[in-house]
Amino acid sequence: MADPRFFTNAGPFTLGAIAAACGAELGAGADAERRFSDVAPLHQAGPEQVSFLDNRKYLPVFRDSGAGACVLHPDFAAEAPAGMMLLLSREPYRAYARVAALFYPAPAAEAGVHPAAVVDPTAVLGTGVRVEAGAVIGPRAEIGDHTVIGPNAVIGAGVVIGPHGSVGANASVSHTIAGAAVHIYPGCRIGQDGFGFAMGREGHLKVPQLGRVVIGDDVEIGANTTIDRGAGPDTVIGSGCRIDNLVQIGHNVQLGKGCVIVAQVGISGSTRLGDGVVIGGQGGVAGHLTLGSGAQVAAQAGVMRDIEPGGVVMGYPAKPIKEFWREVAALKQLASRKGT
Repeated sequence: MADPRFFTNAGPFTLGAIAAACGAELGAGADAERRFSDVAPLHQAGPEQVSFLDNRKYLPVFRDSGAGACVLHPDFAAEAPAGMMLLLSREPYRAYARVAALFYPAPAAEAGVHPAAVVDPTAVLGTGVRVEAGAVIGPRAEIGDHTVIGPNAVIGAGVVIGPHGSVGANASVSHTIAGAAVHIYPGCRIGQDGFGFAMGREGHLKVPQLGRVVIGDDVEIGANTTIDRGAGPDTVIGSGCRIDNLVQIGHNVQLGKGCVIVAQVGISGSTRLGDGVVIGGQGGVAGHLTLGSGAQVAAQAGVMRDIEPGGVVMGYPAKPIKEFWREVAALKQLASRKGT
């Protein structure tokens, strides 16, 4: 179903090969040799396509689906329409991600430096690196094997980008050390000065920002996100983090491993996030706070104080989620009494 102008389908594949690729078990009566040509949503899939079910609210669509095969949790197997072959997984969405990647693998970039790119002679490019038109790579920069630098991207002096990564079109990266498989999307700004001033009546005096941005392995940084370098200590993005579009991360912020930061979040300087912290869209976090490992911040929440490990907060100012909903219920009761 993907537009062939933009995506290349590697299929068809047998159901057995698909099951092996995604780690699913075949349901009763499934034909491992039957071939499938593509993936598609439940409401659009046909008999030669594979779909998935990961949310109970889509059960009515699932029951009426024409998909030839479906990835789903074993608990929903009994709801399948007649003739549909099942790929059973305890983590159906993750399994489907592998199925989709099987049919649509990431295209391999052709190595080489475009004639319209500018690469400083002291820069070091690894094996299989691709540098697109208009890109600029500064002195002493190091680009790891099989990394792609997109059109008009700017890689500053001394920057290190690890292997198997990418820097999108029109992104700029300075004062940064990035690990393997780091993907920086178009328009990102990484490593610029942090917002550091000594305020005073005679004017606001710039404080030199002498740190770096240090990015671990397997990190994705969404389009037009900005990450300021540290003022002295580094700004740190832990391995496995997923950062959405239009996120602002201030100087000296430290993200642990596997954090998920959704679009339009702002994290103020010197705040620390433990491993696996999740912040919903448009959430705001004040500076010099600590969010413990596993903490969750609901969309549009404003965090003004530390959050204990595993804590879940919402609202403005943010408070524990149970407390928030108790207050909402109390206000609703009060409003209903005044209306009677």
